[in-house]
Amino acid sequence: MSDWINVIGGGFAGVEAAWQAARKGARVKLFEMRPVLQTPAHRTDKLAEIVCSNSLKTDEPGSAPYLLKEELRRGGSLVLEVAAKTRVPAGSALSVDRGKFAEMITERVGSHPNIEIIREEVTQIPDEGITIIATGPLTSDALTAEIMRFTGDDQLYFYDAIAPIVAADSIDMSIAFKAARYDKGGDDYINCPMDRDQYEAFIKEVLAAKSVPLKRFEDTHWFESCLPIEEIARRGPDTLRFGPMKPKGLRHPKTGEEPYACVQLRQEDLMADAYGMVGFQNHLRYGEQERVLKLIPGLENAEFLQFGQIHRNTFINSPKILNETLATKSNRGLFFAGQITGVEGYVESVATGWLAGLNAVNVLRDEPMITAPRSSAIGALCRYVSNVETKNFQPVNITFGLLEPLPEELRKKYRKKRERHIIQVDRALKEWDEWMSELDRGSGAQTA
Repeated sequence: MSDWINVIGGGFAGVEAAWQAARKGARVKLFEMRPVLQTPAHRTDKLAEIVCSNSLKTDEPGSAPYLLKEELRRGGSLVLEVAAKTRVPAGSALSVDRGKFAEMITERVGSHPNIEIIREEVTQIPDEGITIIATGPLTSDALTAEIMRFTGDDQLYFYDAIAPIVAADSIDMSIAFKAARYDKGGDDYINCPMDRDQYEAFIKEVLAAKSVPLKRFEDTHWFESCLPIEEIARRGPDTLRFGPMKPKGLRHPKTGEEPYACVQLRQEDLMADAYGMVGFQNHLRYGEQERVLKLIPGLENAEFLQFGQIHRNTFINSPKILNETLATKSNRGLFFAGQITGVEGYVESVATGWLAGLNAVNVLRDEPMITAPRSSAIGALCRYVSNVETKNFQPVNITFGLLEPLPEELRKKYRKKRERHIIQVDRALKEWDEWMSELDRGSGAQTA
């Protein structure tokens, strides 16, 4: 067997897998097809380029996303380290300056003595050696066909959408105001309030706007946590007002009142000169986007640095293919990591790359592979993608619904959900620290 580990894909999962393998002493070939072959969504050749929201979701202690991040931080994650260094204000959310983030990741990975970055398209799964496929949501057509031949299944896919970004100096701050919901995080968000008439007029135009046609497939499988605004609006007149335009907890600093509906914008970079429209992913034609989005109070003269767009996300039927170690059931030297496994979200992708990288080294050294603790967020994600019912396998974010529940006696003792969640996170992190200590001592904790 080759003494190299091949990592295919330079996104979040790929760079994390490569980094973990390299820091354990393995030599890594990291294949990134950009700029030789670009994707419909990427703009640069940087590793871990962010093409959707710049938010890595909440980092509030006691939450499931916080638990996932904290496990990775304690596990030496490169992505979480760089995210902390390029963080921008976003209340309790961990959001990053997308440009500086990708630049720093590329520099760190490129300068590691154990990692060789190879800029070329991989069209076949290597026959020899250990390989981690972490090509993300925009796997090339050639490699997608090769993966589907390996899995023996028809292609699985869903569509994902990107939200618009607005120049900060084009937002009318005499109408918009700064605040965070429920006063959490100070005034990190810009809010564009709407009264009832403005909201109803906006919904009418959203529904009437022309969309970009979907060319490649007849069916559309939207990911429920990332629906385009026009798809949400079609589900009812108030769905946007109870979704991304929810006004609850947003009081205007001058009046103290909540608007009928509200559009939030989140800072995109450290210079605070660009703001992303939170939850406003869409696939409207660019001209229609500009026309409709300028109906939002405060954005009448908005300059759009990026319009919303749509792209295809590809994923495999992981429960039929993967073990909890993220190695394939038919080949222990072949791993999958990232969104292609059916996890959804930046940090979820990092988590699978983290584990795949460590296990690839174990296979290289002919040592037992590891599985993350059952109480952990990483363990829960890997358990989901390898064991959930396959009939209607869908991508998933980390939630408390995936985590092991507290014992009955603790559920009775702590009646409030928030209290139970805090206890659940604390218990999980205690078990995580013990497990990491055992790994560091080389005891092979929870091997597979």
